[in-house]
Amino acid sequence: MITWLNYPAFPAYAITSLVLCINLIFLWVYSGTVRAKTGTAANPEDSVQYHAALSETDPPAVARVLRAHRNAEANIYPFLLLGLVFVLAGGSARTAYILFGTFTVGRLLHSVAYLRGKQPWRSVGFGIGALALIAQMVCIVVLLIHPQATA
Repeated sequence: MITWLNYPAFPAYAITSLVLCINLIFLWVYSGTVRAKTGTAANPEDSVQYHAALSETDPPAVARVLRAHRNAEANIYPFLLLGLVFVLAGGSARTAYILFGTFTVGRLLHSVAYLRGKQPWRSVGFGIGALALIAQMVCIVVLLIHPQATA
């Protein structure tokens, strides 16, 4: 029987996937919270329901959260796919904890820095995540070319 125990990197994948999904959910909920504080609505039905002013454009505070959320989605979704490929290709638990953990820390740093408007920390967080994702892709290629390799 195949279980997650057959894949030593799976616990690292599961933990970091949960943390990253919590990050996405937080940004999603926070965008609504910020929008409510501005007293605006993007849709006519919301404007009526919540007695908010209908706005064709997002207020700057809402736009910032939405940009942070879109950026997180654009980076986290590839990680989720590539992380699963790494696990199924037989990647090691040690490498998974290092790469997945590094990616997760980078993305969390990026989200916090984006919401607070802090440069260069936003770029640092993005760079950490991007480098970890590139390293993950290299490890996947190595595992596929040399299945006996330990990546």
